[in-house]
Order: sequence, then structure tokens, then C-alpha cells
Amino acid sequence: MTLSRRNLLTASAAGAASLASPAVVQAQETRNWRMVTSWPKNLPGPGVTAERLAQRITAASGGALNVTVYAAGEIVPPLEVFDAVQSGTAQMAHTASFFWQGRLPASVFYTAIPFGLTAPEHAAWILHGGGQDLWDELYAPSGIKPFMGGNTGMQMGGWFRKEINGLDDFKGLKMRMPGLGGAILAKLGGASVSLPPGDIYGALQSGLVDAAEFLGPWSDFAQGFYRVAPYYYAPGWHEPNGTGECLVSLQAYEALPDDLKAIVSDSCAAENALSVAESDWENAQALRTLVDEYDVKLRTFPEDVITAAREASVTVLDEAAAKDEMFAKILKSYRAAKTRLTPWTKAGTETFLAARGDA
Repeated sequence: MTLSRRNLLTASAAGAASLASPAVVQAQETRNWRMVTSWPKNLPGPGVTAERLAQRITAASGGALNVTVYAAGEIVPPLEVFDAVQSGTAQMAHTASFFWQGRLPASVFYTAIPFGLTAPEHAAWILHGGGQDLWDELYAPSGIKPFMGGNTGMQMGGWFRKEINGLDDFKGLKMRMPGLGGAILAKLGGASVSLPPGDIYGALQSGLVDAAEFLGPWSDFAQGFYRVAPYYYAPGWHEPNGTGECLVSLQAYEALPDDLKAIVSDSCAAENALSVAESDWENAQALRTLVDEYDVKLRTFPEDVITAAREASVTVLDEAAAKDEMFAKILKSYRAAKTRLTPWTKAGTETFLAARGDA
């Protein structure tokens, strides 16, 4: 049988198609991922963010990467989600980096540092100041790829069962305050008590703790802290930024095709931007409701408390850096970012807010 040029081209095209088809099928293969979180289900703020992030990834991928969310305790306890991703029990987690301070002291930089960067400044450091590269380096030995995956913005200083009139009132105070804020609390004479979010209300109600910080008015209102601790203090000097992290199994992430990798990364970035705006919007109304309808007593920390905490923050950071090489490396980068950003924040944001006034 004579093989014409047309037949040859047709056969070649068919062969190429047959060779390409497995790749097409593979690209459309459905991947089912579990996301475990440290939050009660649909908690205003981070719980909502986790759900929306999973939905965003699933929708943007056309279902090729299907992410199912499991709230705290549904698969693993809230403070074991890092282990779950590391072990392969889950491919993703939504949480806060300061929960890992015991195993990775430098992880605290990726939620917030006392008297440190605000949410916009923090994002500037992560995205443009080398912060992401250091974060990747910190988590790589654990087989985890981290992303900024949400932000609750400026935090409040916490809920107190009794009024704080000065620094002496911190002596012997038992307070739920994770991260480096807890170390500063100890310098002020208090004691930090580690509690997952779902246990805070019960601890306040029973007197296990005298005070507790969590997030901002929106999330705090939903948790009902105002019922058992009527004094609500500002500023949140321990957390001027509320970045949540999305942890992704490095093995699972590297196995994705480039388009799905981009969807995961871009979805985290989109949710990070959306959530900080949402938090500002919702916090404003929640604070008004707490004060006007529930008689919450809004207070600012006395000046001697702020001064002592600010001074202690420098000591706490330097002490931690002396004990951990990676902490020292990231602290150097973080302080350089703060030095670069602060003059512009003062000249731009602070002067405008003073000029705008209360109107």
C-alpha cells in the first residue's frame, strides 16, 4: 500500500495526539486536598477566611484541586495542624505562625512582633524585603511551604476581668497571650497561659486566666468574651498585625502542575488582601456594638504599661536572637525593614490621621 504524503501527515498528527492525550488527562485529574485549621468552624475572621480560601482554590481550578476544610478538632487538635501537614495527614492548614514558637522560635515573625510592623508594612517586608525567602527557609526542613493566607489587621490589647490602672496591676496577672507578647508579659510580672482559641472563653469564665487577648472586635464579639471580662484594652501592642498563614505540604505542592501552583499562590494573596479589608470593616461595627449595646468598657493601657512593654520587647527579641541562629537572621531582616518603612509611615499615615481627626 502506497503511503501518500497526506496519509503520512495524518498518521503523524494522530500519533502526536495519542502521545499528548495522557498529559491532557493528567492535567484534568482531580486532586482532593484536606485543609485543617486552628479555628472553630466559620469563626468570624480566620475561620471565614479559611473556608473562603478553600472555595477560591477549588473554583479557580475548575475543581481540579478540590480543597475540603476541617475545623479545629475535626481531624486534629487546633495546635497540631503543623504536624498534620508535615506528616501528610493533610495537604494544607490555616493557622497562625506563633503557635510554633516552641519548635521554631523564629516563626513568630510571620504573625506579628510586639511594637513591630503593621499589616501593610508586614506585607511589604514579606513581598519586597526578603521576608518570604526567609520564611521558606525556616519551614523547608519541615517539608512545608508557607503563604500569607489572611490577615485580621490591627489587634486589640485584650479582655480583662478587672480594670488596669498601672503597671503594678500586671504583677501576678494570668493572661492568655501567645507569641512574644507572652514573654513580655512575664517581664512585666505576669504569666502567659497557652490556650487554643476555642478554650479562651471557658478559661476567662472560670478564672483560670484573669485576661485574654485574641484578635479584634469582630472575632472577639463572636467568642462572647464581653460576657465575662468587661474591660477591653487598646492598643494591641503585642500584635500590630494579624497575618494568618496557609501551610502547604511541600511535597504535595511540588507535585502540582504550574497552573495549579499559581492558583494556590494567587488565591492566598487574594484572600490576604480581602480579609484585612473585611476585618477593618467588620471590626468598626463590632466595636460600636460592644460599647453601645453591651456596655463594654473601652480603655487604653496606662502609659507606664506601654513604656515598660516597649522596653521589654527589645530585650525579649535580643534574648531570643542570642539563642537561635535563624531567629537572629530573620530579626536582622525584620529590623532593617522597620527602619526603612517607619519614616514613611510617620510622614504619610500618622500625619494624615492626625490631620483627619475624628470627623
